[in-house]
Amino acid sequence: MKMISRLAAVFLIAGLTTACIQGETFQRGYIVDEEALESVEPGMSAEQVLETLGTPSTVSTVGNQSWYYVSQTARQQFAFQKQEIVEQQVTAVYFTPNLRVERVALYGLEDGQIFDFISRTTPTGGQEQSFLANLFRGVVGFNPLR
Repeated sequence: MKMISRLAAVFLIAGLTTACIQGETFQRGYIVDEEALESVEPGMSAEQVLETLGTPSTVSTVGNQSWYYVSQTARQQFAFQKQEIVEQQVTAVYFTPNLRVERVALYGLEDGQIFDFISRTTPTGGQEQSFLANLFRGVVGFNPLR
């Protein structure tokens, strides 16, 4: 009887450990519909793009001239481990000043920085060292600007 309970405990622990090691994959953001994307052509109006692709993930901050549809795939190897971005695709729709499609571009993870969906924070200033502070610290080891 002890042998059966020990085997059951071993299988239970092995099953729980396997569940933790498998990891999970998370899909965030806009899931690209290839057919819809191919139907977006130069000259289309912004309203037609909204009907075709839906609401963008973000828009340009100046003039609303560019719309971005962002999609990410993240992987988490172990439970409670930080997620790692393994794939990212940004579909950019650029508009003319009269809000007609100028062109569509696709960018991947290799084309730039990872887009942060979660924190939505803006880095604050004050962490950069000024030229004078570095000069004083390097020459006399004293920083009067602190």
